[in-house]
Amino acid sequence: MAFLELEALGKAYGGVDVLQGISINLSRGEILGIIGPTGSGKTTLLRLVNLLEAPSCGNIRLEGLTLNDLTEKEKLLARRRMAMVFQRPVMFKGSVQENVSYGLKIRGKKDQQIVKSALEAVNLSGYESRDASCLSGGEMQRIALARALVLQPEILLLDEPTANLDPKSAAAIDRIIQSLVGQSTLVILATHNMLQCKRLASRVAVLMKGRMVAVGKPEEVFDLRQEHLMSEIAVPW
Repeated sequence: MAFLELEALGKAYGGVDVLQGISINLSRGEILGIIGPTGSGKTTLLRLVNLLEAPSCGNIRLEGLTLNDLTEKEKLLARRRMAMVFQRPVMFKGSVQENVSYGLKIRGKKDQQIVKSALEAVNLSGYESRDASCLSGGEMQRIALARALVLQPEILLLDEPTANLDPKSAAAIDRIIQSLVGQSTLVILATHNMLQCKRLASRVAVLMKGRMVAVGKPEEVFDLRQEHLMSEIAVPW
């Protein structure tokens, strides 16, 4: 049984299909890289998995449990098994410490060692007392990732986590993602960066106009025989 299963998943807004027929089975410890041009449905797919939006059709199953059929309370419990880092992170008012520990607080946990370890992982040790709203864009993105890591999610959803970051910040985030390979966390990474996807992903899915047109290992998807596909989706990037 797949850990996470997407079956004929679709999403429409105002009668316009944004995603159609998305089907894939995913395992723990896997990093799925999702690539495709702007508007191909990458962010929408992440939001569906994270239960921020409901699919128009199809099913999402987590360890055999169909998430679409759950009550709102049950969906909340399912969402607590996941964490999502958005392309443009929002910092809460207060210190870095308060931001990173926020998710633990609402779950009734106070394990500050986890917070310390998460800040070490994103190379921001000693930032605990700093005002989170005064950090650079790269630092905010790393804080957002730390905020997700402290929750020890079973599914980590990353939406363009290194877009518009300086090389140092981008490299730090790449290292963190790479460190999750083979662990119990399933990572789904949506990115415009084909080199990043090739470097980090264990499998790659290509979205075009809301459809999954290719899925496979990076060396298969980025093979020269797929060159026509890669050149087509790279144009708008």
